[in-house]
Amino acid sequence: MSAPLWPEELVSTGTEREILEAFLDCQRRQITAKVAGVSEADARQRIVPSMTTLAGLIKHLTAVERNWFQRQLAQRDPADIPGNSRGDDHSWELTPSDTLDSLIAEYDTVCEENRYIAAGFTLDDAVPSKRLGEVSLRWIYAHMIEETAQHAGHADILRELIDGATGL
Repeated sequence: MSAPLWPEELVSTGTEREILEAFLDCQRRQITAKVAGVSEADARQRIVPSMTTLAGLIKHLTAVERNWFQRQLAQRDPADIPGNSRGDDHSWELTPSDTLDSLIAEYDTVCEENRYIAAGFTLDDAVPSKRLGEVSLRWIYAHMIEETAQHAGHADILRELIDGATGL
């Protein structure tokens, strides 16, 4: 008996959009799975010279999600977006009130909002971008897969250093 297929495997012959959405959601799941079961102290623990922590990864990716889908794609005014929507160095900073549960809940909420925003665009739809001139939803999906996968790798390493846990 073979293992059940993962959502990204179920779209192996899907449309380009189905594949991009499934792989982004796969990386989003990997990020939250890597922090499951760690203590608040371990989630905040800095074990590398940078500000990278398990909790900080979630907070940073929430800001990056806001930046690309809400600021860039939906062209929302940053003043109308709660929380960091730049994904800059400040997006890694944890406040005393940040808990792993609250950070994951916020990340999940922002990802759900972003799925809704993206549903209103085709892959070829392009919006103005200060840095790139224009950016398409296709490019945003590819970039977010890259960004989230990169940080999922960081989370893998941090988790292994913290408690030896590997894999999902």
